[in-house]
Amino acid sequence: MSRTFGTALRVTLLSWLMLGLGYPLLEVGVNQLIFPGPANGSLVRVAGRVVGSHLIEQRFRGSGWFHGRPSVVYMDPLSSGGSNLGPSSRRLARHLALRRVKLVARHPRLAGRRLPADMITSSASGLDPDITPANAYLQASWVARARGLPLALVRHLVTRHIHGPWLGLFGQARVNVLSLNLGLLRIVGRLGRARMAP
Repeated sequence: MSRTFGTALRVTLLSWLMLGLGYPLLEVGVNQLIFPGPANGSLVRVAGRVVGSHLIEQRFRGSGWFHGRPSVVYMDPLSSGGSNLGPSSRRLARHLALRRVKLVARHPRLAGRRLPADMITSSASGLDPDITPANAYLQASWVARARGLPLALVRHLVTRHIHGPWLGLFGQARVNVLSLNLGLLRIVGRLGRARMAP
């Protein structure tokens, strides 16, 4: 009995050292060596200061910026997650109609237009950092107007920030909002019109 207990204890300790300590440390070391950016949260730095992450949506205020998808996470960061409301949900339909009304109130030129779905629907996590190119191109007009920039210049900026599907097969084309706004800030800085701060 005591011999069996001793063997079981040694196997447990060895398993804990190998799988509970050794393997995670090995994985962290390999990731830091091969993929240091993603392993550390894909942080974005400007002038040595962390301004966000490519993986988590940032909130930008005002019409001089591109905006991510609607989200309730800003009010409660611990509430990340989907609403579980399905396509036949009346409550979801009311939410979407209200979001559309608010958006059109801020940007009257959108009235009567078909909007990209991600402009009024939230993501499953509420933290999606990307929008569709159609969404970004539609926002380009009001960003250009608010900044006093040529629309063609802002649309070109959007085009440069479009990432295609992974390996050309998986997912869909997307635009990272933080990267796009940082690109916008560089243009504004170069033109000497940095009158809005994030």
